[in-house]
Amino acid sequence: MAKSASFGVMHLGIAFGVSYALTGSVTIAGAITLVEPLVNTVAHYFFDKAWDSPRARAWRARRAARRADRSSAPGEAPAAASA
Repeated sequence: MAKSASFGVMHLGIAFGVSYALTGSVTIAGAITLVEPLVNTVAHYFFDKAWDSPRARAWRARRAARRADRSSAPGEAPAAASA
């Protein structure tokens, strides 16, 4: 947990530094620093929902099966696909 918290603080510091360097405004840099993680959190929620959808799982299983078929040696049975 400490590592995640440290990374979060580092991320906010970098976001503020880059925003300030680009805008020259403490106010705008502060706003970007606060808004960007909120937008990313919402985007991550929807990304996870899409990733876990049955359609996405089926696509990943088909892709894994194709890769297993290509990587098996001649005469060997293909490896079982996993999600």
